[in-house]
Amino acid sequence: MSSDHNASPFNTIPPVTVALVLLMAGTELAFSLGARGILGGPGAIGWRVQGIETYAFLGEIMHWMVETGRYPAEHLLRFLSYPFLHGSFTAALFACVMLLALGKIVGEAMGPLRMLAVFVTSTVLSAVIYGMLVRDVPLIGAFPPIYGLIGAFTYLLWLKLGQMGEAQIRAFTLIGVLLGLQLVFGLLFGGGPYWIAEIAGFVVGFGMSVVLVPGGFARLLERLRAR
Repeated sequence: MSSDHNASPFNTIPPVTVALVLLMAGTELAFSLGARGILGGPGAIGWRVQGIETYAFLGEIMHWMVETGRYPAEHLLRFLSYPFLHGSFTAALFACVMLLALGKIVGEAMGPLRMLAVFVTSTVLSAVIYGMLVRDVPLIGAFPPIYGLIGAFTYLLWLKLGQMGEAQIRAFTLIGVLLGLQLVFGLLFGGGPYWIAEIAGFVVGFGMSVVLVPGGFARLLERLRAR
């Protein structure tokens, strides 16, 4: 069987997913090269810290905006910009790989615009919930919206298992494993309160999929009535 050896490996990945990953990877590449003195000169060593100070989400700022009724654009941007900042190259690489995989699966099943809606909404609402509970620890990293995509994937799998007549509880295996690994790493190496935003992202992604998947809400109502 012949194949096109010149075909791009990105052809099967929704362009919106590729764009998100390239933005994320480009930001991390600039931080990493700057920290090594390869890009931007001596001042670039502090690019990561400056980026986190300027674009990370902080609950204290959200509370200040609500209390004062002032919503500067540079602070509203934080609700959307924090997923593109990571504390290390390894964290960014892992996030990019997961986003490529989940973005492809969810994008192909739901459509790229619906996938983007899950990503953006999970990003914003995860930050809001995180900010309500944590005021003084900056939120960075793509894992809250990635967990949103995991929520969407879980709902898709839940529907598929139901159609096959199999136990739908199996759909929650992935999130169960991830939370278990997170608990182990937290106990071994310590961890921050980021899990709050990640769980919030999962719930938001799962809930949105009920509405966004064609016929998903009707099928859910049908199953609930059947019970």
